[in-house]
Amino acid sequence: MKITFKTLNLQEFKNHQDLEVKFGDLTKITGDNGKGKSTITESISWLLYGTDALGSKLDPTPITYEGEETKVSLLLSVDEKDLLLSRGLKKGKAQYYINEVPSKASEFNEVVDQLFDKDLFLSLFNPNYFPSMHWEKQREMLLRYVTAPPNKEILKHLPEAQGKHLGTLLKKHSLTDLEKIHKENKSKQDKKYIAAQSKTKTLKEQLDHIPKETAPLDSLKSELSHIDKQVRELEAQYDKAFDSNREFTKVQSQIHAIQDQIDMSKERWPSLKNEVIEDTCRTCKRPLDEESVEAVKTDKESRITDYKANHTELIKKRDALKEKLAEIEYIDASETLEKIRSIDSKGTPLREAIQSYSQFERLKEQVNEAEIDETSILDSLNDSIFVLDSIKEYKAKEAELQAEKVQALFTTLSVRLFKQNKGDGEYKPDFEIEMDGKPYSKLSLSEGIRAGLELRDVLCSQSEVVTPVFVDNAESITSFKEPVGQLIICRVVAGEKLTIETEEAK
Repeated sequence: MKITFKTLNLQEFKNHQDLEVKFGDLTKITGDNGKGKSTITESISWLLYGTDALGSKLDPTPITYEGEETKVSLLLSVDEKDLLLSRGLKKGKAQYYINEVPSKASEFNEVVDQLFDKDLFLSLFNPNYFPSMHWEKQREMLLRYVTAPPNKEILKHLPEAQGKHLGTLLKKHSLTDLEKIHKENKSKQDKKYIAAQSKTKTLKEQLDHIPKETAPLDSLKSELSHIDKQVRELEAQYDKAFDSNREFTKVQSQIHAIQDQIDMSKERWPSLKNEVIEDTCRTCKRPLDEESVEAVKTDKESRITDYKANHTELIKKRDALKEKLAEIEYIDASETLEKIRSIDSKGTPLREAIQSYSQFERLKEQVNEAEIDETSILDSLNDSIFVLDSIKEYKAKEAELQAEKVQALFTTLSVRLFKQNKGDGEYKPDFEIEMDGKPYSKLSLSEGIRAGLELRDVLCSQSEVVTPVFVDNAESITSFKEPVGQLIICRVVAGEKLTIETEEAK
């Protein structure tokens, strides 16, 4: 895109009541201080963005006279197509015009935004604008048009092992994500490795404190098996005696319970046998008739019959249980129990020895598992350290290659894109313009102008956008490389009024 200024009209803009500027390929603006040379360029940035040429707020109202309406109009050509833009300020109210048609601010801003990016335009138009931006913006703008070196190019410059491993990982994750993953893993595995080492050490110490049994394990198990066999045989005898004695005790208890019932039954018999048959009602004391008396007698006889039957049945049950008890042998198993205890106690040291063997083997297995776990954690930790070191090397090489690509764009300037941290050696984004080893902030006025023009031409070349360029204080510089696009030069000439001259390219 090529942008050319044709005509600029200022009405009551700062110290210009009515001024028309026709631009050529070269426009020379001269005059004494305070004659409004810089104001001409400020009017253009105010028209487009409402700011001065450095992007700061600007009050366009008249300075030395009373005005009613401030207005700036610029006829420009965009790729040979004319566009007339105007911005006004009347009684504090902004006015906008596109090709003389009154427009809303949003419509006006949309047209301007479609033409060019604000920071890019101001950097191309005013060589002092780019250095005034924050270094991150400067860096972003310069790199916007410079392609970063591809992964393959960077990887081939790394040591083979790093390049191959990192290349495989980059197929799945971005470099930023890889760094996050392995930084987190390194931190996690650092802690886990310390814990794993401590666990292995503790288990080994426990293993060392277990007494080592000299007798073979098979011999111990065989001897214990013989003892256990004897104990089981005796326990079987004891269990048999216990079951028999339990049955004896059970039947004996049943006999005692029935005998208690028989004794109670005997106690009831005299009162039932000697019960008097009364001929009067127990409740109302009235005499009973013969039929009622007979019913009472019959009831008594029935109860006597039931009693005898129940008593006889209890005696039969008791006698049957006595016969059963006579058939059960009560066995004294105390001697058997003592033998069990005596023989089983001989197995105690054998069991302890076998348990010691088992504990030793179990701890050996735990130590082995802990060592495997420790090795696995260390492998993961070392892998993350290797990946992070590879990423550091990658970034360093990327910084070097990218710096080479950017540096190739300049002839007299050097540009720093990265800064290496002193602590961890990592490369972090940075931006510094230097000329002959001096940072831009330390350059003289003339050096600053030359540096700004070179930066401006690089941006023109990379963005493929050509705008007019304004060089203020041109009297401070004897010569400079002619920039691409229209050139507007402002020079201070003592005692001279404002003069504007144009020249066309030959």
